[in-house]
Amino acid sequence: MHLRCQKKRRKRYASARDRRGTIPDQVRIDKRPYIVEKRKRLGNFEGDTIIGRSHKGAIVTLVDRTSRYLLTGASPTKQAGKVTEIILDILGGHNVKTITHDNGKEFAGHKEIAEKTNPKSYFAYPYHSWERGTNENTNGLLRQFFPKGSDFRSIDPQALSEATENLNHRPRKVLGGKSPHEVHYGVELNYTRSG
Repeated sequence: MHLRCQKKRRKRYASARDRRGTIPDQVRIDKRPYIVEKRKRLGNFEGDTIIGRSHKGAIVTLVDRTSRYLLTGASPTKQAGKVTEIILDILGGHNVKTITHDNGKEFAGHKEIAEKTNPKSYFAYPYHSWERGTNENTNGLLRQFFPKGSDFRSIDPQALSEATENLNHRPRKVLGGKSPHEVHYGVELNYTRSG
């Protein structure tokens, strides 16, 4: 019998096993305070990286769960030390209570971030991107400006700043027609969420 699919057979690995390594002292998302889930308080961020072409270079993103306010920084590498440095830089002046990180090893510097800026760190489970849905959605919006295949090693800081400002000032249905900037900087949180 001749099958149409001529792909080579590959060894299958245990799907539940995470082969990316572990980050020391992780606290899982299910230990996060319930108030973070309710989205009634500013300062609870979700963090991730958007990786550039050939897995070189990254845009670090932090998104407030309540206001959808976006903070970004460009990194020439996704190494933990550099990503930690970028996060500390973009958090300057912001009141951050918690950060829920992606499970990638680039967030191994979470303890240094907590020591220097005070937020408690939590981690999503491996391959559970829906646990940080706000961040995943916002990364998708940012991809409108920086499509797949973009080289982030030499990204124009002005272009990244302008894209971030565009998203922070764009009215959102989920915010009752207000922009993330309006909600984050003083508009009452009495809107009805639609998602």
